Amino acid sequence: MHKYTSPEKTKSALITIDTQNDFTLEDAPAKIPGTIEVLPNIRRLLDVFREKRLPIIHVIRLYLTDASNVDLCRKEIIESGKQIAVPHSNGAELVDEIKPSIDSELNADLLFKGKLQQLREYEWVMYKPRWGAFYNTPLEEHLKNIYVNTLVFCGCNFPNCPRTSIYEASERDLKIILAKDAISQVYDQGLSELENIGVFTMSTQECVDWLA
Repeated sequence: MHKYTSPEKTKSALITIDTQNDFTLEDAPAKIPGTIEVLPNIRRLLDVFREKRLPIIHVIRLYLTDASNVDLCRKEIIESGKQIAVPHSNGAELVDEIKPSIDSELNADLLFKGKLQQLREYEWVMYKPRWGAFYNTPLEEHLKNIYVNTLVFCGCNFPNCPRTSIYEASERDLKIILAKDAISQVYDQGLSELENIGVFTMSTQECVDWLA
């Protein structure tokens, strides 16, 4: 055990990152390889957190068709007409496998106002305007309000949004677990770098055992 970085399960929340149809499904316009394959492990984590009534925050992206809220590196392709995670579209929705109920739908208007959308007790969706889940979002305040000091990360495309969000969480002195087989595009050097800043890297089974 580590005096300052060891995670606390009773004060933990699960964070899913960008696990939306347009980044996940086989025919998705911005498919991230490997995301479909990790969905069963993401679902296992969700099931445990839901069973234990621990908080869950689904962090998502939405891209306006005029590209006004898009990162510079993707702005040109959206301006040229490519549609990815468009508000109110099926592509922007969470994949069915991780929804708390099949009829759960995003309220883009609420999310764009910087609010968290509650899907069920202890479970929310939050929009982030850039890579990091803490950048211009209500996440830090929300975690304080629900007495969370430990985050378990899973989801889509480790090198971009998850990794940025993990470093932002570390900057805020949060305790962190990365579920390394419940996130796509993870690689050994990245895991080593996270461990060097006090992040615990665990398999899904290790996370489940820890929570139990």
